[in-house]
Amino acid sequence: MKSLTKDSLNLKSRPTKVLQFGEGNFLRGFVDWMIDLANEKGVFDGNVQMVQPLGNGLIDLIKKQDSLYHVLLQGLQEGKQVEESRLITCIEDILNPADSYEEYLRLGENPDMRFVISNTTEAGIQFDANDTGYSNLPLTFPGKLCALLYRRFQFFEGAADKGLIFIPCELIDKNGENLKDCIDKYATLWKLPMAFSDWLESHSIFCNTLVDRIVPGFPKDKINEIQKELDYEDNLVVMAEPFHLWVIEAPDEVQQEFPLDQIGLEVKFVKDQTPFRTRKVRILNGGHTSMVPFAYLKGLRTVRESVEDPLVGTFLREAIFDEIIPTLDMPKEELEKFANDVLERFANPFIVHELKSIALNSISKFKVRVLPSLLGYYDVNQVWPERLTTSLAALLVFYRGEYKGETLPLNDSAEVLQACKKAWEEPNPEKTVQQLLSNKEFWGQDLSVLPGLTEKVTQEVNALLT
Repeated sequence: MKSLTKDSLNLKSRPTKVLQFGEGNFLRGFVDWMIDLANEKGVFDGNVQMVQPLGNGLIDLIKKQDSLYHVLLQGLQEGKQVEESRLITCIEDILNPADSYEEYLRLGENPDMRFVISNTTEAGIQFDANDTGYSNLPLTFPGKLCALLYRRFQFFEGAADKGLIFIPCELIDKNGENLKDCIDKYATLWKLPMAFSDWLESHSIFCNTLVDRIVPGFPKDKINEIQKELDYEDNLVVMAEPFHLWVIEAPDEVQQEFPLDQIGLEVKFVKDQTPFRTRKVRILNGGHTSMVPFAYLKGLRTVRESVEDPLVGTFLREAIFDEIIPTLDMPKEELEKFANDVLERFANPFIVHELKSIALNSISKFKVRVLPSLLGYYDVNQVWPERLTTSLAALLVFYRGEYKGETLPLNDSAEVLQACKKAWEEPNPEKTVQQLLSNKEFWGQDLSVLPGLTEKVTQEVNALLT
């Protein structure tokens, strides 16, 4: 079995254009996979410099493998089973700022650098007032980035063509705007020259983005078999589904410099990513959340078996196509294509996605992901949608904590669980439903005052209980 080394591959030399904060499975199986394809297809000519944002990470393993690894795509695509591998060669190197802060800052002196891409988790983009200066390594990702940008500003004397394009992949709304806001706060806290802030404002672009791909990561249970098939000793293999979507809210120049959409990738450059985010939240996440309690009460335990079950699968399809899609303001054809892709992803035979893992904090998820569709449907039709109302009823029954003698896997805050426990102490289900629907902490409003909803949900609750 061969070792992974760049010397044995005769790779083309490329400028390092991308500074990437994060070396985890998602970026390696999503962004770096795309950049590698773009290099091969000739629409992008650039490598990636990784920065390990936390003290503990993969730097030693990545260096041992000469920054090389494979991405394995496994899943369904247009009804066909897909299994394919790709050796990723676009990673130039990786650096841990904690090992050498000065070496890290010197990355900002690279004249070829043009893009900053990150995935530091939802908690990564934050401001910490305890980061009181840049003479030592700042604590947060935005702090580390601000220090590097200030070095770049000084080194190139504020040159207009040395501004950067920021494309964060953290799963928060308006991630680009949030990142810029944190950097601005550090510039103020550290009393950096106004000329630096002006340079950042005038010559840099912060993009809001939406990313979507399931990346299970390292296939530890099958790694020996996979390595044998690859004929490489690769301990950084990343497994991912074929589906991918990257929505980048940016001016035209970003699309021109980063033309991933030109090689058949699902990368969309838009002026407003909000409709795409709403589509994902309502159809993908909303589909998950509306299905889980109903499917679990019907005895199912994974997403795939739920989608393939005649009763639950039909329930989910009708909820999405008949009740969720009609409430969304996008072309119907686009919505239906996305929905079909979602259902195909749910049926992926290579991913075991347990319902109990999705059931975490289901009430707050229902409020964000499903409730807007339920209310939107009623606003248009003046009747409550059958499947989404049944889903709400199933959710309330699920939070009873017990069903047909089985303890249910509730996982929520103590306050939510206590409120549900108290409501279910009522012997009359209608009073239980009324108490739960009227809880403004759950839903952001009193749902019990909406005409006919309490009665409809109570009817569905009684059907599930009996």
